[in-house]
Amino acid sequence: MWYNMHMASLDQTPSANRVHIAFFGLRNAGKSTLVNEFTGQPLAIVSDTPGTTTDPVSKAMEILPLGPCLVTDTAGLDDEGELGAKRVDKTLAVLATTDIAVWVGDGFDKWRGRFTVPVLEFRRGDSVERLKEQIASMKLADATPGLLDGLVESGGRVVCVCPIDESAPKGRLILPQVQLIRDCLDRHATANVCQPGELASALGREGPGALVVTDSQAFGAVREVVRRFEGVRLTSFSILFARQKGDLAEFLKGVEAVKNLKDGDSVLIAEGCTHHRQCNDIGTVKIPKAIAKLTNGKKLNFVFSSGTGYPLDSRPSAGAERPAPGANLVVHCGGCMLTRREVLRRVAVAKEAGVPIVNYGILLAAACGMTDVSPEGIVRT
Repeated sequence: MWYNMHMASLDQTPSANRVHIAFFGLRNAGKSTLVNEFTGQPLAIVSDTPGTTTDPVSKAMEILPLGPCLVTDTAGLDDEGELGAKRVDKTLAVLATTDIAVWVGDGFDKWRGRFTVPVLEFRRGDSVERLKEQIASMKLADATPGLLDGLVESGGRVVCVCPIDESAPKGRLILPQVQLIRDCLDRHATANVCQPGELASALGREGPGALVVTDSQAFGAVREVVRRFEGVRLTSFSILFARQKGDLAEFLKGVEAVKNLKDGDSVLIAEGCTHHRQCNDIGTVKIPKAIAKLTNGKKLNFVFSSGTGYPLDSRPSAGAERPAPGANLVVHCGGCMLTRREVLRRVAVAKEAGVPIVNYGILLAAACGMTDVSPEGIVRT
């Protein structure tokens, strides 16, 4: 069978690493009916009443040879009224993260200019099997690169430094750490995992040529160890995600802008996921402390956002309120829960607004005195 929706190993692939396929169209075009037939499950409610679909509904599945996908049904783009406008807003938010779009029914010409991704048009009576085959055979031009592309080849050695502190989840690793280990396995490299206190003994076994990838919060201690070993390279999980999903060059410019902040300036700290914040949270505690260190204690206004919210957006449903009178800097997380399209979109929104943007990992490296990061993401110690 060309797809499988029940294998646990596939269902565990993060949504951010899946190809996003979304179904768009006007109200009552048959989007929900098509999505149900496409997935083989009653995913969406079907009715003759216009506007039945009010919020995006998604299902993870596997489409071979394309790979793990996320299929999303959306509300009609011609919805009306105050509530209708909010539904359209959510549909356009889905479009921002879509890799492959399916337009169902008529009316596409009016909206054609809003679509910058491949679009397949489907009308009642068309073959669903044919649509499946078309999607399965598509090759995306802007496919997400590997985390270690250009840094580690087959047979290479990687040491992952994973601090276990009060913010570490019990009994498991966090997603960036898991993804890096999987990337090592995919390219037939060796992954050694340790805490900062065991790094010296790990490097003593690995020798020259190893790549150390550390949690950003342990940069200071890790740098001191790496300096003692010749031929060992250093980077961070967050910097690798900046390379993979974002614009590393733009983030490197952004860290320079931190030094130019003045009293009263506004800093937006944006995260792509939502989580329970603890007393030593990286976004609300450690990042502001790092900025205070880099600015010699400037009195700044911090604004926080998480999940799908991004205050620089003009969309009413963007989530958190827009900083006033306007952000002077954006500090963004590594984006492990966001698609590459969404991270690049957020970078583009900041650039269009004239607001510098920097990545967590690069900012924390700078706060530890490591301001020299190569275009490849290696921190010069």
